[in-house]
Amino acid sequence: MERWMGVGVMERGQAEAMAARALAWLATDDERLMGFLGQTGAGVDELRRRIADPEFLGFVLDHLLSDEASLVAFCAEDGIRPEEPMRARAALPGGALPNWT
Repeated sequence: MERWMGVGVMERGQAEAMAARALAWLATDDERLMGFLGQTGAGVDELRRRIADPEFLGFVLDHLLSDEASLVAFCAEDGIRPEEPMRARAALPGGALPNWT
């Protein structure tokens, strides 16, 4: 298992499953979903088409990780620790790159 920013990276399949759960969670609230679509520039049709695309799932986790309140709420509902989405993000395309923002 690799290490990224001092955190063990999870298996890619687990990461994809978590990102898909995060997307489903975002979709339960119109305001959250519209925020995600606005940030990514994706439309609902593209969302449906790219649900299994690891790169797109990385965007889902990027969005979740950009908002602490959403991150905490998702983790509480999913029953996971707040660092788990970061571990998942590191396992998806582009996740090993540092985020300087």
